[in-house]
Amino acid sequence: MRSISLFLLFFLGAFPVMSQNNFSEKLMLMGNQFEITVVAEDKDTASILIGLAVEEIKRIESLISSWDKLSQTSLINRNAGLFPVKVDLELYNLISRSIAISQLTDGAFDITFASMEGVWVFDGTMTSFPLKSEIEKFLSKVGYENIVLDDENHTVFLKNKGMKISFGGIGKGYAAYKAKKVLVDNKVVSGIINASGDLSIWGEQANGEPWKVAITNPFNNEGIFAVLPFSEGSIVTSGNYEKFTVINGEKYSHIINPKTGIPAQGIASVTIFSMNAELADALATAVFVMGKEVGLDRVNQLQDTECVIIDTEGGIITSSNIKID
Repeated sequence: MRSISLFLLFFLGAFPVMSQNNFSEKLMLMGNQFEITVVAEDKDTASILIGLAVEEIKRIESLISSWDKLSQTSLINRNAGLFPVKVDLELYNLISRSIAISQLTDGAFDITFASMEGVWVFDGTMTSFPLKSEIEKFLSKVGYENIVLDDENHTVFLKNKGMKISFGGIGKGYAAYKAKKVLVDNKVVSGIINASGDLSIWGEQANGEPWKVAITNPFNNEGIFAVLPFSEGSIVTSGNYEKFTVINGEKYSHIINPKTGIPAQGIASVTIFSMNAELADALATAVFVMGKEVGLDRVNQLQDTECVIIDTEGGIITSSNIKID
């Protein structure tokens, strides 16, 4: 659901140079391009370590994928309105945390928004609004409040038939976090998991400098809005510039308000910085939906979390502890 909106720059002095001990591999995982970077002594060691991260990401995908008919997530969806489904504790806890983020964002983030899939199309073919009746029909199936969790039996029940959950707004962040954990557990002191723009970063480059992250200019996909040094945590951006449709001369992004079923307006991009990869992933979309004032206020109440908002007029709004020159 989220466009690629961040990319990495490896700097030595004024020009991008790949240190001989920074090793990277690009792969297609979870239907998206991942780039995994580790600092290691040699290429063979790096390849083994990256392989461990890849296997972990594939494991997460098999657990949370709503496209894999054999996944526990698909089983939950197929039995919506019928009966509870017992799931692994890991998936149960991820759903529980997702609900907590929904509560934190007043429903701007909602994993049941998967029930709206297909109402809007952002491949350039859509030229008119969906019918109001169609939006209302699918919205009746959206609502995190209708996910019933049983803490004792670890079951998940979607109250209404036709309800679905999907982890498109949090899954890549979770996978990046878990892949990073595997690498850290295997004594990798520095690296980056770039999950199609959802970044989990730790340590420093082999040359001792911080990693440098470039935030895309939302008004010029090939331009750079800012380059920031970063050594620990997660960075995620949501933007309106790669997946959108134009109706009656007005641009509508793929980021849709779960309460109204209408694309969010007024913001061009939101970049979240957080020590929590899941939260960063979810908030990047939620702040877009909540809007500048409410979104900024919510971020300012959170520890170890910051944001940069660029509105559709080019205005730049930042949270309390970020300064953009």
